Amino acid sequence: MADCLFCKLVAGDIPAKIVKRSGEALAFSDVDPKAPVHVLVIPTSHVAAVRDAKGAEGERLLGRLLAFAAEVAREQGLDSGGYRIVTNTGQNAGQSVDHLHLHVLGGRRLSWPPG
Repeated sequence: MADCLFCKLVAGDIPAKIVKRSGEALAFSDVDPKAPVHVLVIPTSHVAAVRDAKGAEGERLLGRLLAFAAEVAREQGLDSGGYRIVTNTGQNAGQSVDHLHLHVLGGRRLSWPPG
């Protein structure tokens, strides 16, 4: 999608601190981290939100993104202390970019409820 911030990032039009890349996912450091480790994981193709990942292919994409996020967490050294994977869908949930993304947060004790 031409006007999507994260699609521009995937295309290399916007710089980012890339943490990990695969053919279908990209992980990069959040520009406004909420934890010592705060990485965003996005699909390289445009999907607006979790609710838009439909059908069998949508289910496969969500599974692969979650597995990719777990790999990122392990590679960031978060396995022993634990981590949180969060996604927001819609304005009331705090989704600020309409491109599906998972937040991988860790490196400190995270409180509950989150917000």
